[in-house]
Amino acid sequence: MEFSQFNVNTLMEITSRPDLVFVRGEGSWLEDQSGKRYLDFVQGWAVNSLGHSAPEMVRALQEQAGKLMNPSPAFYNVPSLELAQRLTDASVFDRVFFANSGAEANEGAIKLARKWGRVNRNGAYKIITMNHGFHGRTLATMSASGKPGWDTMFAPQVEGFPKAEINDLDSVRALIDAQTVAIMLEPVQGEAGVIPATREFMQGLRKLADEHGILFIVDEVQTGMGRTGTMFAYQQFDVTPDIMTLGKGIGGGVPLAALLARESVSVFSPGEQGGTYNGNPLCTAVGVAVFDALAKPGFLESVQARGRQLSEGLLALSAKHGMGGERGLGLLRALVLDRDDGPAIVDAARKQSPQGLLLNAPRGNLLRFMPALNVSEGEISSMLEQLDALIVAVRK
Repeated sequence: MEFSQFNVNTLMEITSRPDLVFVRGEGSWLEDQSGKRYLDFVQGWAVNSLGHSAPEMVRALQEQAGKLMNPSPAFYNVPSLELAQRLTDASVFDRVFFANSGAEANEGAIKLARKWGRVNRNGAYKIITMNHGFHGRTLATMSASGKPGWDTMFAPQVEGFPKAEINDLDSVRALIDAQTVAIMLEPVQGEAGVIPATREFMQGLRKLADEHGILFIVDEVQTGMGRTGTMFAYQQFDVTPDIMTLGKGIGGGVPLAALLARESVSVFSPGEQGGTYNGNPLCTAVGVAVFDALAKPGFLESVQARGRQLSEGLLALSAKHGMGGERGLGLLRALVLDRDDGPAIVDAARKQSPQGLLLNAPRGNLLRFMPALNVSEGEISSMLEQLDALIVAVRK
């Protein structure tokens, strides 16, 4: 197949895409319309927990498609109940609402917090979020995000999201007032360049929330489901959040997300939250397959081992090329470059022949790595070798 046979102008232009069309994938590899293969260290932006077309996901889709796809969220179905049970058993939460995207889950978290504030805190509605945070692309979640320029893009914003600084507890404390209902953050700011919260900061937020009688919300859309080496990132900070959101990796590639809350916070009344496809058995059956794969003995230990390998390899590259080190948790990591040639490296990596390499540069001076959680030791070694050569070639 030739790229020219596709009429790409039928798609709305919302991002700049290269002239290739992917037609199949397996594990850590993608193949385009010409047959060229690519080692994928983006994986749909940390979505494909088990890589492309994971066999257990394919089986779950096929089996469930032959049974029941969508009975309506007005009725119970078996896979959604099975997945909800797994999530609550594995976490500190009691209730689950399934959604289709991380933005929708975060929108639900905002609504739940505001309802809780109306019931328990005299109508308090403000949610303190972090500068440079990312919570989604709905109007409310864009307003909650701290991405530069988003405050004017689709103005006016939804009000009620004062911004603090990650790892600066005083900046959070200064914003708390009688109208504050919650504090919300990503345990690792992904779009900002893989900036982890510190243990001290996370525990400090929990104490602040307790002192003021407000909620503590973790957005684990990118960090949840094994990405950081534990099932959920909050578990590494020894804190108990009130609300958590999941997306991306929970479906491993199908549209699935979740809003989880403790019993005391689950204050929605019938009719206040819903959605046509929420908890549909086709997607939640895949969610069960993904969860069970992540929960197998040794799987998360392997994620931790591969995370250490990637970290050590990036640190070696940083030392060799005089860069600014690396950071992250588990298999969500970033290499801090010493100049703004991240996009050029990404471009050169994709264009390599005979095989390409897919990387991501969320900032000009950063490369972000989000491989499949079952990426092999050899695939990480191969990526690091290719990256070393690419840095040299781009900087000639």
